Amino acid sequence: PVRVAAAFATLFTSLFYLIAQMAGAGSLVSVLLDLHSKTAQAVVVVVVGLVMMAYVLIGVMKCTTYVQMIKAVLLIAGVAFMFLIIAVMWKGNLSQLFADAVNSHGDPAILQPGQKYGATTATKFDFISLGVALALGAAGLPHVLMRFYTVPTAKEARKSVTWAIVLIGAFYLLTLFLGFAAAALISPEDIKNAPGGANAAAPLLAMELAGPIFMALISAVAFATVLAVVAGLAITASASVAHDFYNGVLRNGQATEEEQVRVSRITVVVISLVSIALGILAMDQNVAFLVSLAFCIAASANLPTILYSLYWKKFNTTGAVASLWVGLGVALVLIFFSPAVSGAETAMFPNVDFSWFPLTNPGLVSIPAGFIAGIVGTYLGKGDEDPKLQAEMEVRSLTGVGVEAPVDH
Repeated sequence: PVRVAAAFATLFTSLFYLIAQMAGAGSLVSVLLDLHSKTAQAVVVVVVGLVMMAYVLIGVMKCTTYVQMIKAVLLIAGVAFMFLIIAVMWKGNLSQLFADAVNSHGDPAILQPGQKYGATTATKFDFISLGVALALGAAGLPHVLMRFYTVPTAKEARKSVTWAIVLIGAFYLLTLFLGFAAAALISPEDIKNAPGGANAAAPLLAMELAGPIFMALISAVAFATVLAVVAGLAITASASVAHDFYNGVLRNGQATEEEQVRVSRITVVVISLVSIALGILAMDQNVAFLVSLAFCIAASANLPTILYSLYWKKFNTTGAVASLWVGLGVALVLIFFSPAVSGAETAMFPNVDFSWFPLTNPGLVSIPAGFIAGIVGTYLGKGDEDPKLQAEMEVRSLTGVGVEAPVDH
């Protein structure tokens, strides 16, 4: 039962992340080709999605790892170069940068907090919900957890996490300056009217800073980033379905390697087609917001099970199943009945309104629900816990002692 629940949690987390990638890739290519028609943008999403699906079917984990390594270097270098240009243009004067952003935007309110989430009580809670989901979701993302299998030792895993935190943190800090520079150099109308809307701000900023060649370079790096993320997501989802659900549940561990590979490939095709269709519906959504929904699902379903398994000796199978299903179910239901899906101008279905949940990100409700379900399920279920095994796993997770030697696949 845990394998089934984990497989579905992985599948839906990956699906929502894929939707964001498809919408982002469509916006990116639409900016390059200057496509303003919704139909043309939808065609772009379909073509990009099919190309990425073919890449995943042909490539393997090692290929995906190399692509992610290369794109990480290029992405950080590109953003750092843009930041250096901005620093030179404004001579390191942040006050002048903010002033120019206000003058270009025409409203000093852009420097004030609470513009998006501070208007009402509901939006304030929505902001807290978003922050909680983003803070906790990264620890439960399946395609991130899978990367730990690509390092040879526990020591190297910790080292890679440290480097990732430093580089990702620096990257996010630099995007603050890119955002204000985009506001200073590009009018709000140009950004809103560009294909992809706010998602086109970074390529347009690259165009303003260093011309069309640099814009094409940044767009190529962004496209490589999308490709690498899609590959990692698709491989994670397909492996979970093939290994945990098909082999572990349907075939009781008797499936051959060829059968698992076939199921994995079928899963890649199905999840790619579904993400393409939903990506078309989500083209008007902000990509960062779509990613936050995937973080919310990961934090609601996966994180409670991971933490309880590591640090709670009494945690059992019933608790794991309860936390996975309840966290996943509550998150999906609340997302479906939120303004992100219907009722709002940028919703997937803007012309109908069946939303009754006020928050666009349900993390404030679904994450506690997952943790509470794990506790209730543990105390109500059969006590199948193994304190000795749990103690061994806790020591292994904290120290790396007893970890198996690396295997070359």
